[in-house]
Amino acid sequence: MTINITNKEADRLTRRLAEIEGVGLTDAVIIAVSEALQRRRGDPMESAERLRAEFGIPSTGEMRKPLPRSVWDEMSGEEPGFSPEEGEAR
Repeated sequence: MTINITNKEADRLTRRLAEIEGVGLTDAVIIAVSEALQRRRGDPMESAERLRAEFGIPSTGEMRKPLPRSVWDEMSGEEPGFSPEEGEAR
């Protein structure tokens, strides 16, 4: 099985990672994709703990409580109580 990198930036980045890691191009791609997947699909609690540590945010019991519906409504930009499935306010 082969992979063909035709994008100059992708080629440059792959070669740079291979150089830094001291590996071939195939292993550089494996490293990059594995690390990207790990960051995206890791355990959410581990990811949250890693981010708290990175940004110096202390872990408290409050963090385990779900956010109220109003917070999700505000983040989504939808009207409070609006249900897209129902197409109208509840």
